[in-house]
Amino acid sequence: MAPSFDWWAKEGHRGTPVVVKMENPNWSMVELEGPADEDFLIGDSPARSRDKFRNKNAKQLTWVLLLKAHKAAGCLTSIASAMVSLGSLIKRRLRSGRTDTDADVEIDLDAGRENENITVKSRFYSCIKVFLWLSVLLLGFEMAAYFKGWHFGSPHLQLQYLLASSFGFKDIFDSLYSRWVLIRVEYLAPPLQFLANVCIVLFLIQSLDRLVLCLGCFWIRFKKIKPILKQDAIADLESGENGFFPMVLVQIPMCNEKEVYQQSIAAVCNLDWPKSKLLIQVLDDSDDPTTQLLIKEEVNKWQQEGAHIVYRHRVVREGYKAGNLKSAMNCSYVKDYEFVAIFDADFQPTPDFLKKTVPHFKDNEELGLVQARWSFVNKDENLLTRLQNINLAFHFEVEQQVNGVFINFFGFNGTAGVWRIKALEDAGGWLERTTVEDMDIAVRAHLHGWKFIFLNDVECQCELPESYEAYRKQQHRWHSGPMQLFRLCLPDIIRAKISISKKFNMIFLFFLLRKLILPFYSFTLFCIILPMTMFIPEAELPAWVVCYIPATMSFLNILPAPKSFPFIVPYLLFENTMSVTKFNAMISGLFQLGSAYEWVVTKKSGRSSEGDLVSLAQKEPNNQRVASVPNLAEMKEELLQEKKGPKRKHNRIYRKELALAFLLLTASARSLLSAQGIHFYFLLFQGISFLLVGLDLIGEQVQ
Repeated sequence: MAPSFDWWAKEGHRGTPVVVKMENPNWSMVELEGPADEDFLIGDSPARSRDKFRNKNAKQLTWVLLLKAHKAAGCLTSIASAMVSLGSLIKRRLRSGRTDTDADVEIDLDAGRENENITVKSRFYSCIKVFLWLSVLLLGFEMAAYFKGWHFGSPHLQLQYLLASSFGFKDIFDSLYSRWVLIRVEYLAPPLQFLANVCIVLFLIQSLDRLVLCLGCFWIRFKKIKPILKQDAIADLESGENGFFPMVLVQIPMCNEKEVYQQSIAAVCNLDWPKSKLLIQVLDDSDDPTTQLLIKEEVNKWQQEGAHIVYRHRVVREGYKAGNLKSAMNCSYVKDYEFVAIFDADFQPTPDFLKKTVPHFKDNEELGLVQARWSFVNKDENLLTRLQNINLAFHFEVEQQVNGVFINFFGFNGTAGVWRIKALEDAGGWLERTTVEDMDIAVRAHLHGWKFIFLNDVECQCELPESYEAYRKQQHRWHSGPMQLFRLCLPDIIRAKISISKKFNMIFLFFLLRKLILPFYSFTLFCIILPMTMFIPEAELPAWVVCYIPATMSFLNILPAPKSFPFIVPYLLFENTMSVTKFNAMISGLFQLGSAYEWVVTKKSGRSSEGDLVSLAQKEPNNQRVASVPNLAEMKEELLQEKKGPKRKHNRIYRKELALAFLLLTASARSLLSAQGIHFYFLLFQGISFLLVGLDLIGEQVQ
């Protein structure tokens, strides 16, 4: 038996080869032989077999350790290179950066209100700085107390003091800290806990509202509810020019937007509508002579090609966009038109846009507005545009659609919509009293009994802000204006002859809950109260408030944009980061502070118009009727060179965001002393989010 056994052991299966790829380019591949069966048998020479077994396993273990060490070294190298590149990026941006104060000075010099605006904004920043320095001081104080034996146990944060002195009396530090604990318990914790509870209640109410909106959207999808054209309206469209083709006025308001003027004019001039019943107004408020000449030349070009289009430029440029639209509606020929479609300078309606929207007005005399949905040509450009797409997808898919289906009212989006001119006149026309003239006219029209329709399946392409600076200015205007409007419209809403339910919807849901309470609790709860509870642990925020409810709401928000699910965590953190800008804007609008009437045109990149610009530069005009054509050609060439050539870029350094970043990071360090796990991670990642935004590391740099 022994010889056969030895033969089997020598000639048996030698094991399965293992092929391992080396990541280092200096190594190609190595083949390790797996353990043979004889390695597990002792046979008649136990000592020799054990030695062989030990030597072979040692060799294999050496190779495994070598591979793991090599992989670990590769990971460390990649992490190190990533950190170095991140550090160089931060250093480069810090060198080329300017603070948000510098940006405000530039804007306010143009607007003529430098001192007031800067003073108002510096107050908010000063308050944040006070919280920051106080938190740093308290962190040092708490760390000293921790090492002296003052511990806070989890989960109920019960104070445990270990006597550091064997003599049984406290030193000066212990006396001070015990007094600080008593002050916290008696005077600071109760009001902080009360404010936290109020914010939690508001948070739950707003979350419930969002849940109801999502259920309404689900019901609309389940029942396939949507505005449907009547059969006679469809027949009119199919019958050619003999059908329902009312007189339509198209307006394109713009101001110094030379990057996108061509694409919007070209898209509107290609609308499929009888030319005899369509007039296009290009409402140019530009104060740049070069831009004015370029836009005027573009209008002349389309006039020569047969388009019914006119160019208007105001001498007195007051009232921003509302003043521009109001001036255009005062033209004598407007009385011949029944409807007006409005498109901002970066919007590109499809040729059948009017055929999908205007027929809804037929035999529906109560209908005042048909609003289309926006789609975005640059939604995947960077992280900032992806996060904006999540927000706006929820706004259109859920908020606008649900309100349009169930209550026939929503806020006009200012563009990509068609108004019945009679509804505009009945509501009092465009007013320059706020920076949200679109919401203003919608509220007044609703108070006069007009109904709205939202078409979720009709899209109009536009562009998202690609830099944080442009997005921040846009959000400031969008959140300051509604508060101005609420102060002005509240008496009219109360006196309006509409049902109590409509008044409740407009006052509580439309204005208070979605425009005021949302930015208030987002900033107060997550940026102020949560860090303070780390230094005053007697006041607590439950884990479900910090983690589970926000995660659920973010999940609901991201449902209309399912491709954005990988960005759900950055979206949650970024929304809390933007609460600073929204809260500041809300306060400015509510109390009519200096920046309440600040209007900055959102910067466009014009990515979708570059091809048109090149073709325009190569195409000679049909008739050179004006002496300025050669100059215009040179301007177009310069514009092309600007697009092709490198541009000097800079970024802003946002002081409020940076101060809050360090405040949250300080609070996260303090949370470690209390062993609050979920609070630590939330504060840490939220602080990092504020840091990235404060250094303008999200989005494109400004040119």
